[in-house]
Amino acid sequence: MPKVSSAPASEPLSGLRPGDIATIVGLHTADDALRQRLLALGMRTGKTIIIMRQAPFGGPLQVRLGSTDLLIRTNEADKISVRKT
Repeated sequence: MPKVSSAPASEPLSGLRPGDIATIVGLHTADDALRQRLLALGMRTGKTIIIMRQAPFGGPLQVRLGSTDLLIRTNEADKISVRKT
C-alpha cells in the first residue's frame, strides 16, 4: 500500500494570490548572489509570508515578511518554495 503524506505540497511563491498566507520551505537557486540577497531580505525557512498584491502583466509581488513589505520579481518568486497555511 502506498504511503500517503498528510503534509500539504509546496509550491512556488509566484503561484500565490493576494491575501494568501504561507510558510517559506526553501530557496532553490544556484545563483549564490541571489540566495544571499534573499536571505538578507529575511527569506528564511520557517518564516511566514503574506501576499499583499501583484502588479499586472506578470509584474512583481508585494509581500509582507514580518513587519516589512518587499517587492519580489516574479522570476525570483519562482525560486522560493512555500506551503500555504
